[in-house]
Amino acid sequence: MLVFAGGGRSSVFLSVRDLITGVWPTPLVRLERFGDVWAKLEFFNALSRSIKDRTVLYLLNGVGAWGGSVVVEEASSGNVAIALAALANIYGFRFRAYTTKHLPRATEVLLRVLGAEVVKVDRDGIDEEFWRAVNEHARRTGAVNLNQFENPANPNGHYEATAAEIIGQLESVGRRPRVFIAGLGTGGHISGIGRRLKERFGDVYVVGVQPARGSVIPGIKRVELGTRWFRDVVDEVVDVTLEEAINGVITIARSEGLLVGLSSGAVFSAFLRVRERFGDDTYLLVFPDDIYKYIDIIGKYLDGGG
Repeated sequence: MLVFAGGGRSSVFLSVRDLITGVWPTPLVRLERFGDVWAKLEFFNALSRSIKDRTVLYLLNGVGAWGGSVVVEEASSGNVAIALAALANIYGFRFRAYTTKHLPRATEVLLRVLGAEVVKVDRDGIDEEFWRAVNEHARRTGAVNLNQFENPANPNGHYEATAAEIIGQLESVGRRPRVFIAGLGTGGHISGIGRRLKERFGDVYVVGVQPARGSVIPGIKRVELGTRWFRDVVDEVVDVTLEEAINGVITIARSEGLLVGLSSGAVFSAFLRVRERFGDDTYLLVFPDDIYKYIDIIGKYLDGGG
């Protein structure tokens, strides 16, 4: 289990290593214009500005000291790659990211700035065949593959740390969540958080969000592409189109002033649909990252009259 080093109330940190976990807990904010709806703002994480800072720290926990001769290879649609690229500069290893043709331009630039090697594969999404090929390449070449898609440290870390934060924050304002909504990517954070919420509060209804067929939404993927762990936790899976995700981003921006990312917009869009059945109740949403990596995608939509 990770030991968290914080900067205390002064928000002064002696190193970036301390900063990474010192910003925890990330904010939980009520979206007051939509009722008793609470959003966990994971774009307050310092490196990738996403929940994937946590995922990568959990995957690296207990690995030990690495030097510059070590190469880490990982399949990623974006945020895990950014977090790993940043940590490579802190911990002294080299990083090679394997990603798809839909990698946002801004993400590729960020990876190059951080010094990562970027290998773009002519595929629409990351499925089991993709990440197993990366794992096999790492094995053959002596590289390290953390394998976020199958490593149990992914959901277990969110169970131990992220969920504990959320429970403490909700209980501090006297709330019990009735519905928990989060995106489906590896299945790590929805599984770890959802499992602990059910243990704590009992009757939490867990909704997973995936791209509708024909849509590509960075950060989430369809369950048939190999998403792990979620099946014993998630009660319902909701399909969201890219257009709905963008409209979710715009609605949050124009109602609450928050600039959230596309997977966050998808989660919000799913919330609006689920609320039609559940009505006024206490909802918990996870917003994994912010808007800035997706400006090109959203800009094209706006330029087209959206």
